[in-house]
Parts: sequence; structure tokens; C-alpha cells
Amino acid sequence: MHRSGFVNIVGNPNVGKSTLTNLLVGQKLSIVTSKAQTTRHRILGIVNTEEYQIVYSDTPGVLRPNYKLQESMLNFSESALGDADVLLYVTDVVEKIHKNDEFLAKVQKVEAPVLLLINKIDQTNQTNLIQLVEQWKDLLPHAEIIPIAALSKFNVELVRKRIVELLPESPPYFEKDAMTDRPARFFVTEIIREKILLYYQKEIPYSVEVIVEEFKDTSGIINIRALVICERDTQKGIIIGHQGLALKKVGSMARKDIERFFDKKVFLEMYVKVEKDWRSRDNLLRAYGYRLD
Repeated sequence: MHRSGFVNIVGNPNVGKSTLTNLLVGQKLSIVTSKAQTTRHRILGIVNTEEYQIVYSDTPGVLRPNYKLQESMLNFSESALGDADVLLYVTDVVEKIHKNDEFLAKVQKVEAPVLLLINKIDQTNQTNLIQLVEQWKDLLPHAEIIPIAALSKFNVELVRKRIVELLPESPPYFEKDAMTDRPARFFVTEIIREKILLYYQKEIPYSVEVIVEEFKDTSGIINIRALVICERDTQKGIIIGHQGLALKKVGSMARKDIERFFDKKVFLEMYVKVEKDWRSRDNLLRAYGYRLD
């Protein structure tokens, strides 16, 4: 008997969805920072054994959209409710339980098994955790509640075992050697964007998109040319920095991680271009891979 299924991971920003995804997949596919809106796309990570294939799906944090890019991010999250064989709803001990009632109402209607994972339990005490579990039982009575601490891997193995038990009988959806549905270029853009999120402050990281214009994988080295898109000339100046030092620093940080990801030498060139208000322009958002329907 072979089991296969889509295990979709949803929840509000900054509750630890991407950290958990990377642990369950067994390698870093989703970028992780302490900033909200780090994940913008729905990213699949595929785990294969002889007995099963699990297709994990990390999604952007659920938020009320203020511009079209955020509308697309919400579309990715809501689409994950419709095609899940198992849904992981991730919350934590810090966020307010009614932070996003509209999305929770949709989770309540999901027919697939729901595992409600309360993350960061190392940041609370037993009494408060029990109280929180009772509150969540009232809100999502059909969900199975598992307290976890993703950073220290507490109960992550229990979650993994429970997922396997809940998978439906099915042949694999992807080739057995597949690890993701995304091309190599996508992970280059995500690694560069992670470094931008870590290096720059305020609005800059949220106003930036990364496009890989060239990805040439030769026998000895991967040559990459990447374009950093921002919305205003002032942002371009900040990204480049005095004498280009800021962009060089980000490029150096990204190159090291890209080399680790592909286990190969990388030559990375980065340029900056202004596309005014790209986060609200349909044609550009579609070109950058966002869903607007």
C-alpha cells in the first residue's frame, strides 16, 4: 500500500510556518527571517520513501491585503485550504487567538484532517498552554491539537508520524526523485530576497522583488545575473549603498548560501532597477509569478 498527499501549512505571519516546513522537508526550501511577509509564494517540498510521498506546501502568512501583491499572497494561502489532504494550521503562544477570524472561519469548513500546531511553547508555562489549548478546542473542535517548539524540534517528529498516518492511499503525484516543483532560479531569487530582508530596514525589503535574468550551469561554476526590482529611486540608492558597498555585501552573503544550496561554485552579478509601484501593477505581478485571480 502506497500513501500520497498534499500537506498544506497555513497560519498568520511569524508563527514559524517556514521553519516547520524546512524541518519536515529535511532541507531549507523556504527562507526564514523574523520579519512578517517573508514568504510570498506557495512553495512545495516533496518527501519520498518507498511507502509514501508527502507534498508539503508552505504558504504566505495570512494578512488583510493593502495592495495587490498582498492580495496575491492571500490567494496562495486560501488556495491551500481547498486542495489539502492534511491541513497544518500553525499558531503560537504569542499571537492573539482572534487575529484573523475571517480566515479561521474558512479553516473551520475544511473537510480534510486538520492538525492545529501551537508553536513556541517554550515561551509560555503549562497553565497558560492548557488554557490556550481549551480556547482552540472551542474554535476548531474538529482539529487535533499538538503543542510544538519548531526551533528546538520539540514534537516535530510526532507531527511527521501523524501526517503519515493521515495520508490517503494513492500513487505518487511526482517522480520519486523530485524534491520540489520549483526551478533552480526560484531558489536563487528567494536566497537573495532573504539576505535583503536581513540586511535592510523599514520599507526596503517589502518594496523589493528579485528576478534571475541569467542562470548558466557549466561544469565548474554557475553564472548568475540577478535583477533587484524596487519602487523608487531613493530605494535604489539605499540598496546600492555608498560606493556600491551595501549591494556587494548582500551579494556576498547570497552567493555563499547559493553555493551551499547547489553545492557548486557560483559567480553572482546583481543590478538594481526601478519599476514604479510594481506591487500594485497587474502585468508586473503576473510576470513575477504571482496569482491575481
